[in-house]
Amino acid sequence: MRILLIGGTGIISTACTALAVSRGHDVTVLNRGTRSTIAGVKTLIADIHDENSVSAALAEKSWDVVVNFLAFGAEDVTRDIARFKGRVGQYFFISSASAYQRPVQHYLITEQTPLENPLWDYSRAKIAAEQVVMQAHRESGFPGVIIRPSLTYGDTQVTLPVNCWAKSYTVVDRMRKGKPVIIPGDGTSLWTITHNTDFAKGLVGLFGNTQAIGEAFHITSDEVMAWEQYYAAVAKAAGVAQPNFVHIASDFIITCAPAMKGSLLGDKVVSVVLDNSKIKRFVPDFVCTTPYPTGIARTMAWFDADAARRQVDDATNALQDRIVQAYNVGLEAARRP
Repeated sequence: MRILLIGGTGIISTACTALAVSRGHDVTVLNRGTRSTIAGVKTLIADIHDENSVSAALAEKSWDVVVNFLAFGAEDVTRDIARFKGRVGQYFFISSASAYQRPVQHYLITEQTPLENPLWDYSRAKIAAEQVVMQAHRESGFPGVIIRPSLTYGDTQVTLPVNCWAKSYTVVDRMRKGKPVIIPGDGTSLWTITHNTDFAKGLVGLFGNTQAIGEAFHITSDEVMAWEQYYAAVAKAAGVAQPNFVHIASDFIITCAPAMKGSLLGDKVVSVVLDNSKIKRFVPDFVCTTPYPTGIARTMAWFDADAARRQVDDATNALQDRIVQAYNVGLEAARRP
C-alpha cells in the first residue's frame, strides 16, 4: 500500500514508519527534513503549516493511507480533509487518550467513554479535531479513523509525569546525583505506559482495514503499574539503589507550577486503565511485548552509550528544586508545636 506519514520521525511515528517499511509498504514521510529517516522511506520536504509548500510537495498524489502525527486541532484536520478528500483510502488522525472524561467516572476506559476534559487545553483541541473528522465522515464519507495513544515512549525518551520532555534524561540525572525526584500524589495511582514499537503494531495493523473507517481506537499496553513502580523501574535501570523520591500532592505542585495543571489533573494523577478489547478485535495479532522495566532498561542503555545524549534541562531542575524547597518549608512549619 502507498502510505503517507505526516511527521514520521517522532517518538511514536518513527516506530510506525519502521514497522510499515518492514511489512513491505511503500512509505513516504512528509516533514521539514530536519531529522534522518529510516532506510527505504521516501521523503517529501514541506512545512505542514505552509499550505503552498505542502501543496507543491503533494502535487496530485493519492494514497491508500495517510496518518497525520502533527495535527493538533480542528484547523489542522480541516485542512487535511480539503487536501485529501477523494485522494485517500484511510485518513488517521492521531488524537489522545487524555480526551477521555476527566475527572474519570469509572476507572476502566473504553472507546465509549465520553470525551470531556475541562482541565487541559491540549485535550480539548484534540476533541474538537476528532469532531471535525467524524462530521466529515458522516456528511461526505470521508474515510477518517481516530487513534488515541496514551503515554508512549521509545528508546530515546524517559516519560514520567514530572519531567522535561525535550531533555528527558533530566530525571535520571537527578536520581543519579541523589537529588529529590518528585512523584505526584502518593505514587499509588495506576497508569499505563506503552512502548512505541507496541503501539505501532496496533496502528499499522489497521492499515487497509476498511471496517476501521469511522471508528475510534485507543492503543496501549495492558501492563498497569503505579507511578511509584514506574519511577522505581527507571531508578533500577539507571543503577540507583536508593533514589530520593519525594511524594508531593498534585495541587501543591500546580500551585508552584501552574503550567502543569493540564498534564497532571487533566491526565496523569488519577488511576486510569484502558480496555484494549476493541483494537484486539480489529487487529487480532496486536500484542504488547515490551514491559516497562525491559523497555526503560533499553532506553537507559541508549543514553549511556553516548554522553552527548545525556542532556539536562536547567529550568526543569530549578523548578523541581523550588517545589521541593517550598514543600519542605511547609513540612517544617507543620511540625512546629
